Amino acid sequence: MIDSCQRDNRPKSTARRRAALALAAVGLLAAGGAVVLPVAASAGTTLGASAAERGRYFGAAVAANKLSDSAYTTILNREFNSVTPENEMKIDATEPQQGQFTFTNADRIVSHARSRGMSVRGHTLAWHSQQPGWMQNMSGSALRQAMLNHVTQVATHFRGQVVAWDVVNEAFADGSTGARRDSNLQRTGNDWIEAAFRAARAADPGAKLCYNDYNTDDWTHAKTQAVYNMVRDFKQRGVPIDCVGLQSHFNSGSPYPANYRTTLSSFAALGVDVQITELDIQNAPADTYRNVVNDCLAVSRCTGITVWGIRDSDSWRADQNPLLFTSSGAKKPAYDAVLAALNGGTTPTTPPTTPPTTGPTTPPPGGSCTATLRDGTRWGDRFNSEVTVSGASNWTVVVAVTPPQKVSATWNGTPSWDSSGNVMTMRSNGSGNVFGFTTMANGNWTRPQVRSCTAS
Repeated sequence: MIDSCQRDNRPKSTARRRAALALAAVGLLAAGGAVVLPVAASAGTTLGASAAERGRYFGAAVAANKLSDSAYTTILNREFNSVTPENEMKIDATEPQQGQFTFTNADRIVSHARSRGMSVRGHTLAWHSQQPGWMQNMSGSALRQAMLNHVTQVATHFRGQVVAWDVVNEAFADGSTGARRDSNLQRTGNDWIEAAFRAARAADPGAKLCYNDYNTDDWTHAKTQAVYNMVRDFKQRGVPIDCVGLQSHFNSGSPYPANYRTTLSSFAALGVDVQITELDIQNAPADTYRNVVNDCLAVSRCTGITVWGIRDSDSWRADQNPLLFTSSGAKKPAYDAVLAALNGGTTPTTPPTTPPTTGPTTPPPGGSCTATLRDGTRWGDRFNSEVTVSGASNWTVVVAVTPPQKVSATWNGTPSWDSSGNVMTMRSNGSGNVFGFTTMANGNWTRPQVRSCTAS
């Protein structure tokens, strides 16, 4: 049973200190092309560089008003390869008056991150909290349309700059019922979450679309099961959902559960990525931080971790000292534990310094379309490839990898494989004419080959 007191449920707003965490994100999170990794740090020495070696990102929630703090940005720029705006992309910040959009602070964070090779997670498009007054006073079809317009306008503004969106945030209630939260958005109709995801896909086909919530860490909890059932239903019906975000705010009332890895792997088995989106742990115990990282590393579709803030003084729960850096910026034992976990395991086979061939490979068009494959980001054990289709909006592309290579993740298409598992047929799914995939090298770095492109 879920204790409704497990989490401090005060709104995440500037009023309570949260105002002021890529792969695409890295590796398996890839969306709309591969993310450029930070180049300032060598692998094994910082959180972001070490995570990237494992095909993942390690990010932080960032507040625009702290980007002028040199101590803050020094840690941010050195340690992290992913950024989540803390409040600057929320509804009250981006549309304070209906139809009047403001992106100055969010743009500042995005610019800072992208100029330093960091990926950006968008947070959040639709939420019952931190709504501006005009939205709080709406209901019914007018609210539904205003919500969808907000999703469309914000996602469109950041198209190509954000690798993943928390499309809908915290839509399920705490407790033992597994019910939806009673909110003004829920009262517009039970399909409001689906409608928000469809609007987000139309506005930004290249971004991963996530559902994000808290108290969904324990696999046995009714809320976790309710979110799982929704995601399973969406996948079965073709509703565009690519990832699930677990906030993982752990404290004495809501502790790290022993079955956390089961939760991660169970969601991943539905065919979605899993991301730990808002991690903080009361008093920052090194063992618990280590366990969380190891759980993520054990699940191939757990694509990254974001801590909710950088120093304890930046945390919305500053009195709990829950982060990896002290208020003065010193590394805690928890930092050392996280870095060691990211650097643990077997040493991956060193990939070639350059791809086996350079430039695009364009086979003769099959039917009335052409598919062009380009090399993407490479890590110690895997690499990304991106395929652009021209000449058709509905297409089927056949791609082959060389054994013992295996495709471990795909995006922006509907894949199927032959009996060998080495020939992938990718069909368009309405996400545009660019799709991608991650290949586990398994010691073989031969680039995949496009065999055919057929208009359908």
